[in-house]
Amino acid sequence: MPTAGHDPIVRFYNHESTDDRGRSLRQIWGWDHGRLEGVHDYIQWLFPLREPSAVNFTAPLITDGTVAAFASSGALRDNLKRSFELMLDFYGLALVDQEQRLTVVPAASFAARSRTWLMPGNHNHLRLTRIITSVRTLGLPECAIALFDRLVVIDRENPGAISPTTFQYWQRAGR
Repeated sequence: MPTAGHDPIVRFYNHESTDDRGRSLRQIWGWDHGRLEGVHDYIQWLFPLREPSAVNFTAPLITDGTVAAFASSGALRDNLKRSFELMLDFYGLALVDQEQRLTVVPAASFAARSRTWLMPGNHNHLRLTRIITSVRTLGLPECAIALFDRLVVIDRENPGAISPTTFQYWQRAGR
């Protein structure tokens, strides 16, 4: 198990190293929506999990040391939150603080952005599961809950756009 100083996720989120393709966190933060949609091997670095990725075999995995490093570093959690907000923007959503409670709300771009992902079987549904799970694991449970709560509303307002199986994955990840 890597120590925090050698943990590839911690180093990436501390801006000390790049992902396995040589991309820095700051570079990915600068990507437009087209690139965020079209590139498929960055999401495992922005939102790592404890389980190996079925599509990116070189993606790092969360360890207990990773979790401890994020728990003890506000800077790491702030950077993770920035990645979270990047992806919310991609989905046409926004994170707001309403009376000391984080909430995910539709942004002005929601109608246009949702055409990219709000349809049955879309690969972004898997990304959303990954995002919810990762931010919960790495110390931002309030963000995971806020996103899940918004997805509940989106599912209710868009019958048939999200499969029951996908919704179950989101439910497990969010709660």
